[in-house]
Amino acid sequence: MIIESLYKIYLEHPQISTDTRKISKGCIFFALKGDNFDANTFAAQALESGAAYAVIDNEEYEQGNNYILVKDVLTTLQDLARYHRKQLTIPFIGITGTNGKTTTKELMRSVLSQRFSTYATIGNLNNHIGVPLTILSITPDIEIAIIEMGANHQQEIAFLCGIAHPTHGLITNVGKAHLEGFGGFEGVKKGKGELYDFLKIFNGTAFINQENEHLTQMSKFRNLQKIVGYGNAEGSQLKGRIIENNPLLTVNWIYRGEDYIVKTGLTGIYNLENILAAICVGLHFGLNSAEINTGIELYLPGNNRSQVSKTERNTLICDYYNANPSSMVVALENFHNIKADKKVLILGDMFELGEESAEEHIAVLKKAADTPADNRIFIGKQFFAQKGNFNADFFESTDDAAKALRKQELTGATILIKGSRGMRLEQLAGLL
Repeated sequence: MIIESLYKIYLEHPQISTDTRKISKGCIFFALKGDNFDANTFAAQALESGAAYAVIDNEEYEQGNNYILVKDVLTTLQDLARYHRKQLTIPFIGITGTNGKTTTKELMRSVLSQRFSTYATIGNLNNHIGVPLTILSITPDIEIAIIEMGANHQQEIAFLCGIAHPTHGLITNVGKAHLEGFGGFEGVKKGKGELYDFLKIFNGTAFINQENEHLTQMSKFRNLQKIVGYGNAEGSQLKGRIIENNPLLTVNWIYRGEDYIVKTGLTGIYNLENILAAICVGLHFGLNSAEINTGIELYLPGNNRSQVSKTERNTLICDYYNANPSSMVVALENFHNIKADKKVLILGDMFELGEESAEEHIAVLKKAADTPADNRIFIGKQFFAQKGNFNADFFESTDDAAKALRKQELTGATILIKGSRGMRLEQLAGLL
């Protein structure tokens, strides 16, 4: 079936599902394949559950007019999203970066929603499947779209840009993450810079933190023409500083000589650049200071990203959605500046670092040793391998750490918990 014909069906049934557990009545089910499953086998179940059509790529499962047989389901999903995007004339803001993508995206969504009907990537649907699903969720009433794009190897951002076709773009930062897939830090810069490449070709607008030397160099190298800057570099029209971090941030931002104060639900000095990015985008689209501040104030972090929670015994800074060397460093620097009578560090292994893994874990251990804390706890095989070189508590697994924490019963402490998602550090929060 040609995409134009499928698009007509989509307009009549604009809800897409790839999960038989989440079938809505009248949706189109796309039978994607995974490493351990073939959703073609679930097509009949999807139709029985209320789907109007099932898109499949195995003719053995075609059983009637409600089955749409295509050469490849994933490619068809991507082509359909690409076609839908071409029909939309609203601004599309593409966002990528090593750290802070989701927080910045949500801050931007909250700010822009004060005036516009805004749709943003839900959760972490930021890959070759998630981006098409996000675009196909954009309805005619939406006025601005924000598309988060993740990557762990080169050419991935370029591919996603080819689907989302952003009119505006923002790279939060470039740092040491997915080094194995990107082929080192220079590979990270090249991969994330594919967003700038796209904006250059299609004359899009780039929002750039002019305080970040890597980003300014990357933009100059590509000779980007349409730049909206922010950050505390000389000449920036939008600047900001943290005036309170205890542990939630209060920010003073200055635009064209005018001062504004905003209280946030965020912790972490590293979030200043994310807040300024959202303010910059809001200003670009014509929002006033009151609308921008309301949007910033209303955003509360979720999904274990820089979340502050209080238990009966302690204050927890839960930042265990993911971790890499860059985010570890800024988290430790922030923890250094937080005022608390008792501090505890609980850090878990970082994944996907390839040959640089041991070196980067040692660097984090050294940084942690220089960070004021009453207890330092390191979890995971990479950290455990260095236990003889540092004075701290080391555990090879999260389960081992949990057993020890049940005996310690920490009280009255401010505790930073950070590590890669695969370490399952959320299991420890209930013990603290």
